[in-house]
Amino acid sequence: MVLSSDSRPSPDALLRAAKAEERGRLKIFLGAAPGVGKTFEMLREGAERQRAGTDVVVAVVETHGRAETQALVEPLDVIARRSIDYQGHTLEEMDLDAVLERRPQLALVDEFAHTNAPGSRHPKRWQDVMELLDAGIDVYTTLNVQHIDSLNDVVASFTRVRVRETVPDSVFDGAEVKVVDLPPDELIERLKAGKVYIPAEATRALDRFFSKANLSALREMALRRAAQSVDQALTEHLDTHAVTGTYAGGERVLVAVSELPGADTLVRAAKRLADALKAPWQAVFIETPRAAGFAEEQRRQVADMLGLAASLGATIATVPAESVTAGLRDQIAEARITQLVIGKSSRTWWFALRHGSVVDAMLTAGEGLAVHVIPAGDAPPRTRTSVPRGDWSLAVDAFVPVLLVAMTTVLARAVEPWIGPGGIDLIYLLPVIVGSARLGLWPGVATGILAGLAYNFFFLPPLYTFTIADPQSVLTMFVLIGIATFTANLTGRLQVRATIGARSAQENAAVAGFGQALARASDWRSTSQTICNEAARLLGVTVILLDQRDGELECIASAPGPIPELGTVDRAAADWAWSRGEATGVGTATLVSADWQFQPLKTSLGILGVVGLLAEDGGNPVGADRAVLLTTLLGQAALAQERLKLEDQLRDVSVLRERDRLRAALLSSIGHDLRTPLTSVAASVDALARQYPDAAAVPLARADIARLRRFLDNLLDMVRLDTGALAISPESIDLTDAVASAVHDLKDLLRGVHIDLQVPVDLPLVRADPTLLHHVLINLLANAAIHGGDGRVAIVGKRTPDAVLLSVRDHGPGLEPGSERRVFDTFAQGRGSDRSGGSGLGLAIAKGFAEAMQVGITARNHPDGGAEFSLAFAV
Repeated sequence: MVLSSDSRPSPDALLRAAKAEERGRLKIFLGAAPGVGKTFEMLREGAERQRAGTDVVVAVVETHGRAETQALVEPLDVIARRSIDYQGHTLEEMDLDAVLERRPQLALVDEFAHTNAPGSRHPKRWQDVMELLDAGIDVYTTLNVQHIDSLNDVVASFTRVRVRETVPDSVFDGAEVKVVDLPPDELIERLKAGKVYIPAEATRALDRFFSKANLSALREMALRRAAQSVDQALTEHLDTHAVTGTYAGGERVLVAVSELPGADTLVRAAKRLADALKAPWQAVFIETPRAAGFAEEQRRQVADMLGLAASLGATIATVPAESVTAGLRDQIAEARITQLVIGKSSRTWWFALRHGSVVDAMLTAGEGLAVHVIPAGDAPPRTRTSVPRGDWSLAVDAFVPVLLVAMTTVLARAVEPWIGPGGIDLIYLLPVIVGSARLGLWPGVATGILAGLAYNFFFLPPLYTFTIADPQSVLTMFVLIGIATFTANLTGRLQVRATIGARSAQENAAVAGFGQALARASDWRSTSQTICNEAARLLGVTVILLDQRDGELECIASAPGPIPELGTVDRAAADWAWSRGEATGVGTATLVSADWQFQPLKTSLGILGVVGLLAEDGGNPVGADRAVLLTTLLGQAALAQERLKLEDQLRDVSVLRERDRLRAALLSSIGHDLRTPLTSVAASVDALARQYPDAAAVPLARADIARLRRFLDNLLDMVRLDTGALAISPESIDLTDAVASAVHDLKDLLRGVHIDLQVPVDLPLVRADPTLLHHVLINLLANAAIHGGDGRVAIVGKRTPDAVLLSVRDHGPGLEPGSERRVFDTFAQGRGSDRSGGSGLGLAIAKGFAEAMQVGITARNHPDGGAEFSLAFAV
């Protein structure tokens, strides 16, 4: 559907296209879950490109031992991986420098969201890919939908598995996306056949992540996200090539609101339609010259409808236009709308004859636009509202046409001897044009009638009568009246266009100036005062800004004038806006008895302030004509506050990062510097034990040395936690074996302690890193042994509907009330942590390791006495 012939390429789209030409192209093979065949499809297309003459290399591909996948790799040139030594293990990663040096036309990079080993140039593989693209190398890669950053929490909400490796949406949006799809039943069959995981892991996966319900939901998310990406790419292409029209790459909904009753029905219908289509939606009010004559109630109706749409998640806009049809067509073309929701009200035949039917015009606008017509309320009786004018002004308007015609008659009498009576009618066009252009339609028509009568009376025979003998003279009179009507209409349209253009330019300049003023502010106080000053100037109302200080809202800036005192109702309205994130006060639907209107400053960080607006007359401070301007100003103010908040957080993070770096360096230095002398002391104690086997001090010395070694190990483990240097290698683990290994390694410390082992052998296998789990169990057992009270420690394992629980319980004094979370803080000592005589590190390390493995850890006081620490393994 072509809605406008006056189109040109979008400058921003052209710039983005020019920038993209300098980089390589990224293609993502997107799947709903592991095992759908993403790597296989990537290799297959890579092989096709190679046969077509493209230089293709395998930068990194995980075949997972599948013969069919390995067969596709063999004909391709494979770049050897780079080996990285890390904590006694050799890890292999993609050799980025080797790929850059080789400079292929296409690189195949598996597992886009992979986390690189410590010591790599970039922490994430997608960052490696970005460097390849910057070098002009095309990249094929694979990704599962749960690794897309914006969908990560949604997937976790129903799969109960949160992946830590994600890819930013901005990277995903700039790529070509191909969905590798497999129905859930087929994927489950592949899983059962051992083509995805080994049989033991496959059984667990079927009970958890790979349920049919989960796979169906993931499949739908992958298809929808790919469709969204296609829609963005299509829109970018259309903007770049100046192609007009609507295309259904992705649905976009527009609802047209008006001053008529029942507009809220349209807004809610559009919301339901957008939700059903999972599409973005807009609410627009077309501001025509008729809007200037709206009564206050009609203006309030428009403002309320735009506010309702905004509260339901729509983007709102007020579009000045000569007519509703023209404004809607322009908005549809600009936003590439595919679904239009519009109301049909009962109108008089005279109104339809003069203005036409907007619904009929949109239905015949062309193909590609779905129009949803909703019955609306009847149009209220039209009331004319105009600016009151004095009697003198009305008298002048009535006298000017007479004066113009009289002056023209005198002029015509003077020039008649030179031009003759045949040219007099042209002279009478002058007052008609001037009167129509200066005074408007009806004074122009009156001037035309008077000019025709004067021409007939003074110049057409018989003279000085209104009788017209020649039929041609009758035509001349009607021509004069027609010219007056046409000129008045043309002038009125030009005035409307000029008014619309001037107003749009004024508001755009105001918004730009507001943004520049905010950019110059560098602290909270100056930014808040700038918001108040500029908003008060642009909206013509009193403005205050409130922020929370010590748990209470406090007014920190105002304009014009000093900070006012808020009444009880106003303060309650402000508190409501802060806590609920809703507009309150006069002109809203909440706490309307307040004198002020309060608007929250919403950001991704939460509510960062509340703006209060007060009109001089005590009414609604923002009418329909200023609703969009207010929304824009509030959005810019919220972004400014958010920028300052993020800057403060960044400074705090920098300080914390430097402090953690120094602490990690200190702990690492202490740990390494003490380990060597401790080894010498242990050797000396062993020598003394051989020389004096009956010495009573030897067992005590050995116990203290073992305790000191555990302390040093904890120091080094804490450094690994703080620096993020943990390498997680999850495996299927039998908890019985894991507990037995931990008890064996602590046999010296647990000597004399009764271990009550209640871990059933038929518990299902859990997924964890064996080394980290071993450390966690050692720390929990050591803590229980030291503070076990009567020397008893219970280790209990049990199965729940959604987890396997492993608890370590002592029979000591227990935890201080309220310290169940604080007990895991680093260096927290006392009764609530490692308690008296502890280092304050053991429980903190246990929590850090458990969270790294995505294992829940909690602490509580057992009902029968003592402290109980529990590990929850998801199943």
